[in-house]
Amino acid sequence: MTLVQKFASWGVPALLAFSWSPLGAEEEAGRAGPRSWPMYRGDPSLSGVTTARLPEDPVLRWSFPAGEPIRSSAAIVDGMVYVGSDGGTFHAVDLSTGTERWKYATRGPVESSPLVLGESVYFGSGDGFLYALERGTGALRWKYATEDQILGAPNWVRSPRGDALRILVGSYDFFLHCVDARTGKAVWKYESGNYINGAPAVSRDRTVFGGCDALLHVISLDDGRRVKEVEAGAYIAGSAAMDGSMVYVGHYENEFLCVDLEKGERRWTYRKRNFPYYSSPALTGQRVIFGSRDKRLHCLDRRTGRPVWEFSTRGKVDSSPVVAGDRVVTGSEDGRLYIVSLDEGKELWSFEIGGSVVASPAVIDDWIVVGSEDGFLHAFGNSPEGDRGP
Repeated sequence: MTLVQKFASWGVPALLAFSWSPLGAEEEAGRAGPRSWPMYRGDPSLSGVTTARLPEDPVLRWSFPAGEPIRSSAAIVDGMVYVGSDGGTFHAVDLSTGTERWKYATRGPVESSPLVLGESVYFGSGDGFLYALERGTGALRWKYATEDQILGAPNWVRSPRGDALRILVGSYDFFLHCVDARTGKAVWKYESGNYINGAPAVSRDRTVFGGCDALLHVISLDDGRRVKEVEAGAYIAGSAAMDGSMVYVGHYENEFLCVDLEKGERRWTYRKRNFPYYSSPALTGQRVIFGSRDKRLHCLDRRTGRPVWEFSTRGKVDSSPVVAGDRVVTGSEDGRLYIVSLDEGKELWSFEIGGSVVASPAVIDDWIVVGSEDGFLHAFGNSPEGDRGP
């Protein structure tokens, strides 16, 4: 069995399988694997899929008090958890013990989810800066100024010549910014028509993002040139997921879309109830899974947009689901974290955290980590007797 066939058998999109090989060590750190969840949605295409195994019977191992609500989705690399809080503080926490290793204060809330790449961790803040910190110590490497708050997560790409890494991030200043990862110097920026709330998705030589201008913007990674715009029909609060030329995203006017970028048009539109979509989707080989403010997790056939199953919670589902093997993990504003079966959408496990769970879970082998509006970062794993360690 080839590597690509093996990934396909696990439900990993074909593009993601191809994009994993070949990679250098520095790049490999920027993609999800069994022992690493380094960025929002796990990988640059924002697929929300991992080959990691979930804990068999999860128990709460620790809760770290951030002191303020957590909307940022955590990253996990080399036994460390990185996450921001609404109080403006960015935290590094030991995965094994829940002990804080270091923290860094900004002047605005940190809703942006972090990106760990090489020896740096990158995140945006409500103070309008994109930060690069030394991930071992929290020392500032550089900060890059935009003209308004940054709420969405950064992404990463290689330069056209392959000799440098670049960071992509959207801002409420209407611009998508491309910044040199080592120096923090601007490479290019692209102006949209309104706020950019989500993270840009990356596939092949393009990046795609939606914004409050109700457009999907397709941008060349080489120079920031506009390749195409596609009308979405309403403003887009979440992030899109990409697989090749296909893009999947929901918007505020109660529709979830599959868009064919080559044709510049919708392939299908899903509309069930009059509730908006803030959750970012997860993509397997055959399915797309996303939350809605109708208090449900939705699973559709990727090819047709036809519903496969729905899973009901007692609160809005703005949390973005993660698929690990044959199970799906998501949070809800009802204060619970859920695991449901990918096949049928049946509840397999849940835990009452108490505060709303808007953040998305981070998943590595035998661990699930998620923040809550109760002001705590929560880690779930196997019982200590059967723990294999981070």
